Amino acid sequence: MKALPSYQSLVLARFIVAAITATAALPMVSFAQSSDANLRGTAAPNTTVTAKNLATGYARVTTSGADGSYALVSLPPGTYQVDAGPGTEHTVTLTVASTSTLNLVAAAPAAAVNAKNLGAVTVTATTLPEMTTSEVGTTVTQREIATVPQITRNFLEFADTVPGMVFTVQQNGNTSLQSGGQAPAGINVYIDGIGQKNYVENGGITGQNATQGNPFPQLAIGEYKVVTSNYKAEYDQISSAAVIAETKSGTNEFHGEVFGDWTDTRMRAENPSEIAAKKKQPSHDKEYGFAFGGPIIQDKAHFFVAYEGKEYDTPIAVVPGNGSPALIAQLPPSALAQLGPSSLPFKENLYFLKVDYEPTNRDRIEVSGKYRNETAITGTGTGVAESSALNQINYDRRFDIRWDHSADSWFNRLQATFENAFFKPSAVNIGNGATYTEFNNQNAEILTTDAADPRGTQDKGQKGPSIQDDLTFNDFEWLGDHVVKMGVKYKLVKLTAQDAGEFNPQFSYDVTPTGTLSTPYQVLFPISLPGLSPVVRTNDRQFGTYIQDDWTVDQHLTLNLGVRWDYEQTPSYLNFVTPASVVNAFFSQNPNAPAGVTYAQSLALGGVNVNDYISNGHNRNAQTNEIQPRFGFSYDVNGDQQHVIHGGAGRSYDRTIYEILQLEQTKLALAEATIIFPNQYHSCAPSPTCIPWNPAYLSGIGVLQGLLTGTTAGREVDLMNNRLKTPYSDQISIGMRNQFGDWITDLTWAQINRFDGVVLTLGNRYANGAFWQNGNQAFGQPIPGFGSLIIANNGLTQKTQQVLASIQKPYTPESGWGINVAYTYTRAKQNNDNQDVTDQYAFDEATIQDYPYITSAVAKHRLVVAGSADLPWGLLFGYKLTLATPIPSLGLACYGAPLQGNGSLGNGCVPLAFTPPGSHFLIGGPIFGYRSIDFQITKNFKIYENFNGYVRFDLLNAFNWNNYSDYIQNYGSNGVLNRIPVTYNPTGNILGTPREVKLTLGIKF
Repeated sequence: MKALPSYQSLVLARFIVAAITATAALPMVSFAQSSDANLRGTAAPNTTVTAKNLATGYARVTTSGADGSYALVSLPPGTYQVDAGPGTEHTVTLTVASTSTLNLVAAAPAAAVNAKNLGAVTVTATTLPEMTTSEVGTTVTQREIATVPQITRNFLEFADTVPGMVFTVQQNGNTSLQSGGQAPAGINVYIDGIGQKNYVENGGITGQNATQGNPFPQLAIGEYKVVTSNYKAEYDQISSAAVIAETKSGTNEFHGEVFGDWTDTRMRAENPSEIAAKKKQPSHDKEYGFAFGGPIIQDKAHFFVAYEGKEYDTPIAVVPGNGSPALIAQLPPSALAQLGPSSLPFKENLYFLKVDYEPTNRDRIEVSGKYRNETAITGTGTGVAESSALNQINYDRRFDIRWDHSADSWFNRLQATFENAFFKPSAVNIGNGATYTEFNNQNAEILTTDAADPRGTQDKGQKGPSIQDDLTFNDFEWLGDHVVKMGVKYKLVKLTAQDAGEFNPQFSYDVTPTGTLSTPYQVLFPISLPGLSPVVRTNDRQFGTYIQDDWTVDQHLTLNLGVRWDYEQTPSYLNFVTPASVVNAFFSQNPNAPAGVTYAQSLALGGVNVNDYISNGHNRNAQTNEIQPRFGFSYDVNGDQQHVIHGGAGRSYDRTIYEILQLEQTKLALAEATIIFPNQYHSCAPSPTCIPWNPAYLSGIGVLQGLLTGTTAGREVDLMNNRLKTPYSDQISIGMRNQFGDWITDLTWAQINRFDGVVLTLGNRYANGAFWQNGNQAFGQPIPGFGSLIIANNGLTQKTQQVLASIQKPYTPESGWGINVAYTYTRAKQNNDNQDVTDQYAFDEATIQDYPYITSAVAKHRLVVAGSADLPWGLLFGYKLTLATPIPSLGLACYGAPLQGNGSLGNGCVPLAFTPPGSHFLIGGPIFGYRSIDFQITKNFKIYENFNGYVRFDLLNAFNWNNYSDYIQNYGSNGVLNRIPVTYNPTGNILGTPREVKLTLGIKF
C-alpha cells in the first residue's frame, strides 16, 4: 500500500473515529454481506499488481505502496493468475468470503495444489488457506458438495460438517439448519451478498419454514462459508450463524450438466412405524435438473442458468404428541385407528439465471434472478393425524442487480434487489376437528384428528425492494496497513400476515385413565369482528450502516475492528391503537372479584400492568440503540501462517419476526373464541363463554358463532408490550488454528448468549392475582366480555457454550483424498420448557422469569467425519459418519411434584429436561441418539469428446440405525419422579432416513 505522510496518517485516524461516530448517528442501515475474496500481501514497492480470473478473463489491478504492501478486495472467488512483474507470477484459487495472503516473489507459496479444469485447459493452482481470520468458521468447497453423501439436494446440508452446526432432516422431509441452542430463525444466509432473511416466520430464511423444499438450486452454488461466531460488522439481522454463498457464473467456455436421481419404496428399509403396522407406505424421491453457462462476449460477458425440480412422497408416522402409554390406550377407537404410517406428497421447481458484463477492466455488472415454487401436503405427523393435514403453497422470487467499480485505492459496490416470498397453507378438510388432551393438563395435546385447526390456514409473506452501497478503501497506512469498508442499506418491504381461516371448529376432549370423555370440555373456533380485516399488512422500513477496519499491524497481529447500527420501523406495531372496548373491559368490574375491583386491579396483583400493553398510537417508539461493536484479532505466532491464535467478541441484533407482532390485530379481527363446557376436570363461572354442553354445537361453525353474535365474549386478546426490544446475542471466542503440512486444525471455545427473545404468556389472573389456583391455571378468568389475555414480552434467553474442534486435510489431486473431522461439545440452557425451539408460547408459568433454566434440546456431543477419495477405474468415493448423543426431552413433568417456590406451578408439575437413554455404537454404553454412516460411489466415463457421463450410488444410513425423534414420557406419581422418566418412542418418527439407496445419472459437458 502507499505510505501516507504524517498529516495523512492523522487524517486517517480522525476519519476512522469520525466514521464510527457517524455510523451511530445515521438512520439505521445495513449493508451488503460480501461473499467475495480479498487478497493481501507484499510485492516490489510502487508496482502494478494484476489478478486475472482464468475462467472469465475478469482482471483487477492495484498498485503496491512504498513499503510493498498491496490489497485486492472484493474479487469473485475463483482461480486467478496474479503477478507484480516478471518472475512473480502465481496461479492461486481464492475461496468464498476469505482474506488470503500472497507475497509476490519468485518463490511459489507453500500451500495445497489443486488441478482446476477451466474449459479445455487444466491449470495447476494453489488454494490459499485463510489462516489469519478472527472469524470462527469453515468453508464448504465444491469438492465437498460434489462428493459428500446427501439425503436431499439442499446445499445447506453440507453445513452439517462444520463444528457447531446441525442440519436436520425430519421424517416428514422438512429440513432446518441450527447453530448452538438457538432456533433456525437466528441464522441468516447471504447469497451473492444479499441476506435471505425471513421477516415474517421462523426458518431463518425465506421459504424454509415447515418445508421439504430447497432454498436454491444446488447446481448454481459455487461454494460457501459458514461463520458460527465473531463475524464482521457487515453481517446483519443475525444472532447465531452466517452462511455466505457465492453462485456460479458463466465462463469463456460453454459448460453444462444434466442430472436425475431416484429412490422409492423398494430402495429403502421400513421405518419403525411401518414395522409396527406391518405395512410399508409407498414412497418415492425424485430430483432432476440442469445447468448451462458460457460466454456472450469473450472476456466481457457471460451467462449461467440452472433449474432443479423435486418430487417427493415422504413416509411419515402419526404418533401421539404427549401422554403416557396408559393414557394413549384410552383414545377413542376412531382416533387410535389414525395412528401409524402415512405420507406427505411434495413438488418444487427452482430456477436461477445470472448474467455478468464487464464493459471495462474497472467495472462489472451482474444481473440475477431466482424463482421458487412448491406445493405440498403437510402437518401430519407427531400429534396430528392425516385427516388434519394442510395443503401448502410456498414461493420465493428474487431479482438482484449490482455494479462494481474499482480503482487502485478503492472499490465500490452498488446493489439493488427485489423480493417476493409467501407461505400459504390451507386446510385439506372442512368440518369439525377433535383434539385429545391429558385430563390433568390441557396443554398436553395427545392427538388432533379430523379437520385441521383453523390457525393452520395462513397467508404470510414479504415483498419489496432494497438498495445498498458498500465502499472499500484499500491503501491506507497508519501504524500498519488498513482495509476500511463501510456500507449503508435502505429496505422497504411490505409484510403480510393472515393468522387463521374462518372454519373448522376444534373440540377438545379429556383423555382419562379410564377412557375418553364422550363430550368435549371446550371448543375453539374463529369468529370475525365486523369492520376489521383478518389480513394485516404493513410497510416495514429497515435501515443499516456499518464501518469496519481490517488492520494488519505487522506480520503477527491483525485486528478486525467494526461497528454497525440497525434501525427498523414497523408501522402496524408502532401505530397500533388498542380498541376502546378492550381498554374499557380492563377497567370494568371483575365479575369474579369483590365489588369495586376491576380486572386491571386483579391483573396488577398478579404482576401484570395493563398500561404496559395499552397503546394509543403514540406511546411506542422504534428502538434506536442497536449499536453493535464487533472486535476480532488473530496473532500469527511465527509470522508464517502456521500457528495462529484468534478470538473476538461482539454483539449482533436479530429481529422480532412479524408473525408475533401481527397478533394484536389478527387475533382481534378473526379471533379464536373459546367456549368452555364445564365438567369434573374443568370449572368456570357461568358466562357466555362458560355454558353447559349441547350436542347441537357439533352442527357447524355457524351455530357456535351464533352463541357469541353481538358480543366479543370468548375473543382472545393478544397485546404486545409497548417497549418491546429487538433480540440480540453477545458472542465471545478464543481459539488456535494450526497448519501442519497439508493438515489444518482448529480448536475454539465460544460462548453465545441470546437475550430479549419475545415470548407470549397467559395474562389471565384469578381475582386475587394468582396464576395457579387449585391446580389450575387462570384460563377460566378471561377479560370481562372477551376471552383470554395473551401478552408478549421480552425475556426468552438461550445461553450456549461450545468447544469447536476441526481437523482438515483438503483434497489435492496429488494425494487423491481429503477428509474433514468436526467435533462439537455443547452446553446450552434456556428459560422455557418448549421442545420446539421455534415455539414462543409459554403458558406453564405466570411469567417467563418464573421458568427455571433447563437444558436445551441440543446434543451435548456431536462428531461428523466426511471425506472423499479417488479410486482406480474412474471411481470417486465419498463418505460421512455422524454420531451424536441424545437430544434431551423438554416439557412439563406432572407427577405430583412439591411446590418449588418462585412463582412455580401449583398443580404438581415442573418444567423438566431429561436426556433419554440412547443406542450403542461399536463399543461403550447406550450413549448415542443419532448414528449414521453414509457412502457414495461415482463412476465417471467419457461419452464423446467433451461429453462425459457419470453414475452415482448413495447408500444412506448403511446400517439402518433408527434415530428416533419422538419420546414417551412417564414422569411418575405421588411426588416421585421416575428414574428414567423419558424414553424414545420405538415406533415413532426418526430423523434422517432409514437405510436407503439413491441412484443418480448425469451428463457433463
